[in-house]
Amino acid sequence: MNGSQNRPIAFLDLAAQQKRLEPALRQRLETVLAHCRFVMGPEVLELEQRLAQWCGAWECVGVSSGTDALQIVMMGEQIGRGDAVFLPAFTYTATAEVPLVLGATPVFVDVDPNTFQIDPEHLRSRIRAVREAGKLKPRAIVGVDLFGQPAPWADLRAIAQEEDLFLLADCAQSFGAKLNGAPLGREATATTLSFFPSKPLGGYGDGGAILTDDPERAALYRSLRTHGEGTTRYEVLRTGMNGRLDTLQAAVLLAKLDDFARELTRREEIACQYDAGLKDVVQVPARVPDSQSAWAIYSVLLKNSAEREQMQARLKEQGVPSAIYYPLPLHKQPAYRDHHDGTALPVSEDLAQRILALPIHPELTDEEVARVIAAVRG
Repeated sequence: MNGSQNRPIAFLDLAAQQKRLEPALRQRLETVLAHCRFVMGPEVLELEQRLAQWCGAWECVGVSSGTDALQIVMMGEQIGRGDAVFLPAFTYTATAEVPLVLGATPVFVDVDPNTFQIDPEHLRSRIRAVREAGKLKPRAIVGVDLFGQPAPWADLRAIAQEEDLFLLADCAQSFGAKLNGAPLGREATATTLSFFPSKPLGGYGDGGAILTDDPERAALYRSLRTHGEGTTRYEVLRTGMNGRLDTLQAAVLLAKLDDFARELTRREEIACQYDAGLKDVVQVPARVPDSQSAWAIYSVLLKNSAEREQMQARLKEQGVPSAIYYPLPLHKQPAYRDHHDGTALPVSEDLAQRILALPIHPELTDEEVARVIAAVRG
C-alpha cells in the first residue's frame, strides 16, 4: 500500500481549496486591506448583486450568519409570543432556536423517510392540531432544503396559501441546488443562506444572506441588520440587531463564487460515484424529482445504530472520516423537548439512529473516492 493510500482523507479540505484559490483570495483580501472599509464595504454590495443574479432573485441582503438571516426575517414578520412556527424535526438547531429567541414556539414536523425533507401531509396535520388546540396562533412555515436537496416547495406553497401562513426557505445547506432547472432562492417569500465554512459556498467565518423578490421586505431587512436604522445612521426606526456581513467575508465569498459552478459539478460527480459503488451495500440518498443537489452532505442509511457504530470504527481504521447529521432530532434535544407537545415523530427518530455522512467536497480525488467506497464495502 503506497503513501497516498495510507494518508487520512479529509472530511472537509479547506486547506486544499485555499491553496487552489490562493491568487484570487489574496487579490480580493488585499483590496479590502487597502481600502479599509471593513464594515459594509463595496464587496458586500457586489456579493449581494451576484448572489441575487445567481438565483434570479430581485433583492439580496448580506447578513452576519445564516442564523441571523432567519432571525431578521422572522423579526420582519413580527413573529413572537403566542405564535407557532412549523419546521422539520430533522435539521440543524438554528431553525428551531430562532423562534424561541423571539418568544415564539417551534412546532416540529416529521420528514420523508427517503428524501429527509419535511413531510407535507404531516405538516397539514400539525397545523390542524395547533388550530384545534387554540393555544398558539399558526404564523409561519420554515422549509429546509436539507443536505443540499430541495424541500417539497410546491406542496409547501400550497399549504402556506391555504392556511394564510408566511413561508420561509432555509437554504443554508443548498445554495447552488436547482429545482425544475432553476436555482433555488425564490421558492418562498424570503430565503435565507448560510456561508459557514463547511457549506458548499463557505466563507472563513460566519456569514449569511437573505433573498427576496419583495423590495419593501428587503428594505426592512437592511434596517433590521443595522440596529433598525432609517435613512441616516442615527435615525432609529425600530428595534433591530447588529447583523451585518463583514467585508472580508464578502471578499472571500466573491473569490470562491468564481469557481463555484465547477465545484458543484465535482460534488455531483462524487455523489454519482458513491451511488454506483455503494447502492448494493447501504441505502444511498434518494433524489428529489426534477432537482439537482448542491451536495452539502452525502448521507447513507445503515440498518441500525449498532451497524453504524461498527461502520464508523472500520472507516476510521482505514483513514476515512464520517459524521452523523443528526444524532438527535430537534424534539429530543434538551433545549427543545419541553416545548414539544409529545406528538410522535418516528421517521426523524429512526433516521437519527441510522444516518451516516461520508466525505464530499470538491478537493476529493477519484482515488480517495474509491478508497471511501472500498472502506464502506468492507
